[in-house]
Amino acid sequence: MAKKCKQPYCFFSLFERFIKESKSGKRIQPNGKRISKGTIKNYTCTKNLLEQFCSKKQFSLRIIPERMLTRRGMEVEKNYWKKFYRSYTDFLYNEKDFFDNYVGSTIKNIKTFFNYLNRDLNLGVGMFHKQFYVRKEEIAIYPLLPEELNFLIYNKDFEQRLSKRMKEVKDFFVFGCTVALRISDLLHLKKSALRVVNGQYYLSVRSRKTNIDTLVKLPDYAVEILQKRRKTQNGLLPSFQTSNLNKYIKVLLKEAGFTHPVTLYRERRGVPVAIRKGIVLFCDVASTHSMRRTAITTMLCLGMPEQVVRKISGHSPVTKEFYRYVLWAQTYQDSESDRMFEKLKEKKLILQKSIF
Repeated sequence: MAKKCKQPYCFFSLFERFIKESKSGKRIQPNGKRISKGTIKNYTCTKNLLEQFCSKKQFSLRIIPERMLTRRGMEVEKNYWKKFYRSYTDFLYNEKDFFDNYVGSTIKNIKTFFNYLNRDLNLGVGMFHKQFYVRKEEIAIYPLLPEELNFLIYNKDFEQRLSKRMKEVKDFFVFGCTVALRISDLLHLKKSALRVVNGQYYLSVRSRKTNIDTLVKLPDYAVEILQKRRKTQNGLLPSFQTSNLNKYIKVLLKEAGFTHPVTLYRERRGVPVAIRKGIVLFCDVASTHSMRRTAITTMLCLGMPEQVVRKISGHSPVTKEFYRYVLWAQTYQDSESDRMFEKLKEKKLILQKSIF
């Protein structure tokens, strides 16, 4: 039951409690699972941004329960939170130089905090947060085409030109482009994840992010990559720091000749903004995320049914993110359709006159 309150609550004291109860497990997700460390980190980042905003803009945040407000007071409070939303988002866009997705993420965290005040603490602080708009943007994905992945897998002349460390990078990258695992799972693969059934190799992994189990059959080239490490005591794949691996991947793709220009855009308030001046090369936008994106799009491009790809990647049937890969793969499938239509032109029917 809510305590009687004769003055506004301290916004940041409540936000600290919100984070603390998320960490301790007192506050959980609707499905009963604990709040992830990544989500709690996002809450902390949002709190830090709010503190910076209040300090720089001299904006005082308060929480007033509805029971303390008159009808006129409700209107004043509604306008107060409108002003906050406008000023805070201006601060994030204009002074922090953030894009729509990050601004939307921090606004979403604030809305979650207000829901916590109402539902978990029963403070009755109103629904003013419902007027906060959460912006989203579709960020372009840059996977390798199947032909480019084929080059990395099978071109031995290219592999021979690489240094020992870059060969390890290539192996890691190719394996990641095959199994569609997140980088957090790839970096922690243990030998216990490998299963052999009737001579066939499988990778059995529980996602560290979603706790979803996946079982992926490994092709011969992926098995060969793992066999290079079979005498070592550590994980299945070569060991890397994520930041270093990102740099290595860029170098690998540059040496492979994947240097065609791409255009980088992000959105602010729904308006596309070029985020780099001059020519940007494909190899320069590659990262550890490229592996999972390449694996998913390769499966779709080469005809694997969507429901099977979702099972391997761990996406739920209603995930909008998955259909970004479907739409991207469609461009590859369209080129295959064009080939089919060209062949169709050759299939001319030769009519013969009847002898009757």
